[in-house]
Amino acid sequence: MRVGVLTGGGDCPGLNAVIRAIVRKGVQEYGYDFTGFRDGWRGPLEGRTVPLDIPAVRGILPRGGTILGSSRTNPLNAEDGVRRVRENLADQGVDALIVIGGEDTLGVAATLYEEHGVPCVGVPKTIDNDLSGTDYTFGFDTAVNIATEAIDRLHTTAESHMRVLVCEVMGRHAGWIALHSGLAGGANVILIPEHRFDLDEVCGWITSRFEAAYAPIVVVAEGAMPSDGEMVLKDESHDSFGHVRLSGVGEWLAKQIEKRTGKEARTTVLGHVQRGGTPSAFDRWLATRFGLHAIDCVHDGDYGKMVALQGTRIVRIPISEATAELKTVDPELYAEAGVFFG
Repeated sequence: MRVGVLTGGGDCPGLNAVIRAIVRKGVQEYGYDFTGFRDGWRGPLEGRTVPLDIPAVRGILPRGGTILGSSRTNPLNAEDGVRRVRENLADQGVDALIVIGGEDTLGVAATLYEEHGVPCVGVPKTIDNDLSGTDYTFGFDTAVNIATEAIDRLHTTAESHMRVLVCEVMGRHAGWIALHSGLAGGANVILIPEHRFDLDEVCGWITSRFEAAYAPIVVVAEGAMPSDGEMVLKDESHDSFGHVRLSGVGEWLAKQIEKRTGKEARTTVLGHVQRGGTPSAFDRWLATRFGLHAIDCVHDGDYGKMVALQGTRIVRIPISEATAELKTVDPELYAEAGVFFG
């Protein structure tokens, strides 16, 4: 049996750990052959492949990024995209495809399986932790650790100059990174997409912090929006899945804070730093387990499923269920953090 593997969407720490686990177990226990598809869905769309065997995955466990490359290609929007994907899979002799990705990448896998019979198994990857049906996605823990370290560093420079420091983190529709890193880093304000913020209230918290002789730290997710405004966009361009480019809310917020409070404010945008570097121990562990269970799923012929973490167990759920709606921050969790605002 020959199994294809691809990594789609944004890169994230732990991708290589999944690939390694899939290949190691697939070769050693099941005797499978593997084909790696380059650059996400562009690989099966255009027939781009690389050899994938045990020597190819040696030493990649701690490496960030992905040895297969990635892209935000959507084959469902390409001319004859489904036909081309199916023909290239057949030409490579691929019997099943393991798709490692987030909402968009796995959404394509769900459509190809349910509507066109392409045998796919999904692995949940996103630093945003917003896929339904799994307690955690790999990549999230690393991103939170990176953001928390940055917030720790911002505290010292903020207090040295007694200025407001705004830290913008990733999170288009879900504020998991902002909530976890902000709470762990002792932020005085945390703003997330799920809860529109009142600018006057934010400025009140900041003023209160200065009155206590401390410099405030504001953590804001890139998709957070004011109660009387709209999402701040980097530009008007869209990717192949229809997403606009975000980033800019941190700079906008800092200007508004300066204007309303008279206090100096600076912005740090972490951006792709959150995606880069070596994965944390937790993400290596989780990604490895996902890979081991994904190849078991293929061996069982249980297609159309995504492996997921529920508690400490790895379970299988329909890919369509995992991508039907985003997993967003529960209002009760956000309310807990409110104790430390201001």
